[in-house]
Amino acid sequence: MKILICNDDGYLSAGIALLAKVAAQFAEVRVVAPESDQSGVSNSFTLNRPLSIKKASNGFYYVNGTPTDCIHVALHTMADFKPDLVLSGINHGANMGDDVLYSGTVAAATEAFLMGIPALAFSINDRSGQYWATAEKAVHTVLARVCAQPAAEPVLWNINIPAVNVEAVQGYQVAKLGRRHHDQCIVPFNSPRGETMYWIGGVGAADTSRQDTDFCANEAGFVTITPLTLDLTNYQQLGTVNTFLQDIQW
Repeated sequence: MKILICNDDGYLSAGIALLAKVAAQFAEVRVVAPESDQSGVSNSFTLNRPLSIKKASNGFYYVNGTPTDCIHVALHTMADFKPDLVLSGINHGANMGDDVLYSGTVAAATEAFLMGIPALAFSINDRSGQYWATAEKAVHTVLARVCAQPAAEPVLWNINIPAVNVEAVQGYQVAKLGRRHHDQCIVPFNSPRGETMYWIGGVGAADTSRQDTDFCANEAGFVTITPLTLDLTNYQQLGTVNTFLQDIQW
């Protein structure tokens, strides 16, 4: 079995090193990741300049582009490595709820899924580095099952690991994507030249009114797994739109 690994934090992140270490226990592994932090770039391609791929001293490959670029470069230029599974992460910080729309971590997995390859995106709800042991056990458990029982068709799973010690994990739970209360996220400041400029700030608190979401389950200590789909069609509104179009002539 061959596993391709990517992320959005960059090829030197602690999370991708841990993910590669665990995955190597189950398969031949190749890491192709961004040269620098690409958090929040979503599914963007780099179209205004050429890309390069280089091999680092740690054996990982890095691309001067986005996570989506990395997946495409890996799949189309490395004829010797055709992955059976793609992993993305382990992201430093959670990717839950509507955050998945912006996540480069989820985007890398999404691109592989679009190309017919099963893909899992791993994130840990922590940035302190205190809970890597929890992340290691969670990834090992999931991969052991996935590799022993491969999916009959490509899947896209978003997996979030709670910020608790190993012994405090409550188990694994399938969860829906939650929602956030979006606060004011534009932070103004003055440049050295006196110009008003802006930082994109925090995203706001999660909506905890629904107990069946990834936010609530993760907060309760569960490793959450959310199967994702890319069909954005609003089927409930098809009839409404059809009614709107009645009697409209070209």
